[in-house]
Amino acid sequence: MTDLRPPLPPQDLEPYWMPMTPNRAFKAAPRLVVAAKDLYYTTADGKHVLDGLATLWCVNAGHCRPRIVEAIRRQAGALDYASSYSLGHPLAFEAARRVVELAPAGMRHVFFVNSGSEAVDTALKIALGYHRLRGAGARTKLIGRERAFHGANFGGMSVGGVPANRKAFGGAMLPGVDHLRHTQDLATRAFVRGPAPTGAELADELEQRLIPLHDASNIAAVIVEPVAGAGGVLIPPRGYLKRLREICDRHGILLIFDEVITGFGRLGQAFASQYFGVTPDLITFAKGVTSAAVPLGGVLVRDEIYRTFLEASEAGVEFFHGYTYSGHPLASAAALGALDTYAEEGLFDRANQLGAYFEDGVHSLRGLPHVIDCRNLQLLGAVELAPRPDASGARGMEVHVKCWDRGVFVRPMGDVLAFCPPLIVEKRHLDTMFGVVAEAIRAVA
Repeated sequence: MTDLRPPLPPQDLEPYWMPMTPNRAFKAAPRLVVAAKDLYYTTADGKHVLDGLATLWCVNAGHCRPRIVEAIRRQAGALDYASSYSLGHPLAFEAARRVVELAPAGMRHVFFVNSGSEAVDTALKIALGYHRLRGAGARTKLIGRERAFHGANFGGMSVGGVPANRKAFGGAMLPGVDHLRHTQDLATRAFVRGPAPTGAELADELEQRLIPLHDASNIAAVIVEPVAGAGGVLIPPRGYLKRLREICDRHGILLIFDEVITGFGRLGQAFASQYFGVTPDLITFAKGVTSAAVPLGGVLVRDEIYRTFLEASEAGVEFFHGYTYSGHPLASAAALGALDTYAEEGLFDRANQLGAYFEDGVHSLRGLPHVIDCRNLQLLGAVELAPRPDASGARGMEVHVKCWDRGVFVRPMGDVLAFCPPLIVEKRHLDTMFGVVAEAIRAVA
């Protein structure tokens, strides 16, 4: 039974410094949820709210799914915690095997962490360590991309390119980082359905500007999201990722795909790399691996990279890196429960089945007041609104609040509203979501 509670008094809200949240505004008008099931949240006053973003791009299997809940409950009563430092428990190895079975060919090892932010920092360290071990220790520069989000740790912020996340800490970023341009161009590629037919040449900036500037012998890795999420759901132009792969291969640079959002079915395959037919050297993942029930993330690595670390020393620790909760028993159990759910219900295929219907829903918002772009790929989408003069992000936030009041949760990223529903979504849910968003956009106009 749902535990309905009266609103918390202001003094009870004050101690919690909420992340990525305007705290004063939230605590003046809090939006509190007390339960969730499948596609819906239940608020403290009993209202049901459709989760249109898998909460934070992560609840891919839906909320409180039986397989996942039971796996966590069973494991909590058997083994609550065991370290992965020179110790182990069977579920971590089983979870690693199951993830590797889904990975692109040639990626047969996974390093577990606790979040996407940790996964990115781990991948960057692996890239730097790999080059050093093979005698190319000068390769220390890292290339990210504008409008990319790679987590909130210093490594991820440094290679990331979302200005708001970098502004307060600009003086403390990692040295030796540069950025490619982002792939969005509203002047030439607004309202494109799926990948734009033009724009692959943007990848050439790596070879035409950044490699001549830094020299390839100094560049360790390029990291990109196959589809940039928190930067505004930026869909790569057709052929862009393939061209990046070819350039990196020509110059001995590692290519890292940040699949924290695109992993585990979002594009109709286990990983976006399989959807695009481009295999990177490392893949970071998190979020959907447990359908967000317990924090877990990881890095998939190409076999050659793993062997390089193991063969560099005959004995001892090969990679001095890890976290107290790497491969946590409850997280491993949750991952197995989620992977079972995906497989048994065929959820990775849902984006293929619903992609066209979802696309029509996203683009049905074209022509509404202040809409300057609609973009989509499989079950990822966004609508972009023209910012108000001197009040960037205000219009997007207002639409977000009105959607919530009407029973739909979608996330504002400035004046971009993102759509990323759980994979169990049905057409009727999409109709509700896009209908409410359209109402809210009209109301704000």
